Amino acid sequence: MSKTEGVSGSAGNKAPFPYELGSLWSHRCTWTDLLVPVSLDAGRDALDLSDGWVNRWTATWRYAGDEVTGPVRHLGQVPVAGRGPMRGFTWRRDQRHRPGLGPLLATGRLHAFESLEEDQLLVAMDFAGDLVEVLSQPLCIRFRTAEKWRKHTPDFFAVTKTGTWLIDVRPRPLIKPEDLQAFAAAEEVAVACGWHYTVVAEWRPQVRSTLGAMYGRRRPTRDVLGVQAGLLAHAAEGVTFGELAPLRRTGRWPGLICCTCCGTAGSGSTFLFR
Repeated sequence: MSKTEGVSGSAGNKAPFPYELGSLWSHRCTWTDLLVPVSLDAGRDALDLSDGWVNRWTATWRYAGDEVTGPVRHLGQVPVAGRGPMRGFTWRRDQRHRPGLGPLLATGRLHAFESLEEDQLLVAMDFAGDLVEVLSQPLCIRFRTAEKWRKHTPDFFAVTKTGTWLIDVRPRPLIKPEDLQAFAAAEEVAVACGWHYTVVAEWRPQVRSTLGAMYGRRRPTRDVLGVQAGLLAHAAEGVTFGELAPLRRTGRWPGLICCTCCGTAGSGSTFLFR
């Protein structure tokens, strides 16, 4: 599969549409193939990558509850087990981003995300089927540009069956020139450690809707109240939701609920279960 990058890495520029990325066959497609690539050339030009940078640049990670700092050249030797996120986070009603905890089938645990974009990435990686482990806010990189020292914390560290990934998530319209420098620095660190790196800035068309529809069926639903057979039989007879709703009050269909917006029964034939 050949892919042509017709995407500008300049801050604020939108990727051209349609994308000339070639065809994707489902049996060969990985989660990174679903992304529209971002060029980091503009940010890389601003980095100080002179001889010995892997000794000057440092990385800080949390291991067994303590923060450990060392040169970048040692980062690839740090065991994955025992690492923790560099920082935690909380959420409140009036904040602009949408953090939360998402379940991953690959790990059997809840994993933190700080935005809906990060949540979408977790869904895509879990759907790909080769995810082994993932950690949010995995480390803090201290790097040097031509002008000053800076720090950057990538969003995710992911171990897959095909390699290890350092990942940043930022919607394309929000990427600024200083972000490109930080992303380019993270890529250099990843390469020095033998890892892969990518920026999740934009998904190919239909990726969100397709993954959303399929991911919603990742677990089999259960008819806890034992009403499915009866509801399907009434639906086959043409009985509407509005006709079934009054029976809820009699206790015949305890799992049937009314419209969440107005509390009344609808006229369609869609059944909802608690």
